[in-house]
Amino acid sequence: MWNPSRREWIGGAGLALLAGRLPALPLSQFKLGVTTDEIDDDVLTAVKFLREYGLNWAEVRNIWGKYNTEHPLEKIREARAIFDRNGIKVSIDDTAFFRIPLPPESAEGQRTLDAQWALLNASMERAKAFGTRKLRIFAFMAEGAAAPSEKSYARIYELLSEAARRAKPGGFRLAVENLGAGCVATGAQSAEMLKRVKADNFGLLWDPNNAGEAGEQSFPDGYRKLDPARIFHVHLRDYKHQDGKVVWTAVGDGEFDNLGQIRALLKSGYKDTFTLETHWLDPKGKTYSSATSLKALLKVIERV
Repeated sequence: MWNPSRREWIGGAGLALLAGRLPALPLSQFKLGVTTDEIDDDVLTAVKFLREYGLNWAEVRNIWGKYNTEHPLEKIREARAIFDRNGIKVSIDDTAFFRIPLPPESAEGQRTLDAQWALLNASMERAKAFGTRKLRIFAFMAEGAAAPSEKSYARIYELLSEAARRAKPGGFRLAVENLGAGCVATGAQSAEMLKRVKADNFGLLWDPNNAGEAGEQSFPDGYRKLDPARIFHVHLRDYKHQDGKVVWTAVGDGEFDNLGQIRALLKSGYKDTFTLETHWLDPKGKTYSSATSLKALLKVIERV
């Protein structure tokens, strides 16, 4: 009788059969999810996918054709009920808060900021309804090729500190995602932001692939600059350089060292959540694309 080793079982056909049994893996505490709209905008379809692969976590961005913050609370509660029935926890609620150019210091700029503070309030309501106190936010978008001035960065840090202050009473944690086109794109820029915004409920959503897109050797170089204790959430996927630009790939087909990054995080004592944010899109569709990358990522995790 064939008695496969654990590695053989995970690496081959056993992967599909192990759906629902991944908690038995050595890394049973590895809190891995997938961004649901990278599977399907329909919540139940996405949840069935997560359960098929034995995952218990989800990052929520778009559901049922809209950004989650654009839905009324009734729809958020409907989605939460589907998650609960299937044993899925929401790791982080994605918002577009501060995913705008830095507003000018004018009456018009103040109106823009007022709309952003309203968005933060709506986002906290929805995160609470989802059962999470962790929100993905941004640190404003860069305009043109020139880097923001020191004065602009000082104002960005001031506004981020104010956001953390507003989120604190509700027990919310704000995680800024470093973004390729953002004012905070790299590990180095993220580290400077974390030095300047000291609130204990303010941290980083570390996306090393976004930092790679911005031109940084994100692991190990960019990651070395970060305080792991300030990392609240991590995005995983893969990329490669092609024709002078960065393109997303299936996990394992690119150049990012997911294994090294995960090992370094766990060695630092990181115990928070991870998300496969697929981005790469195969002609067969996003569900196929996420399944392909997830299978490869699970193999990486088995090697950790």
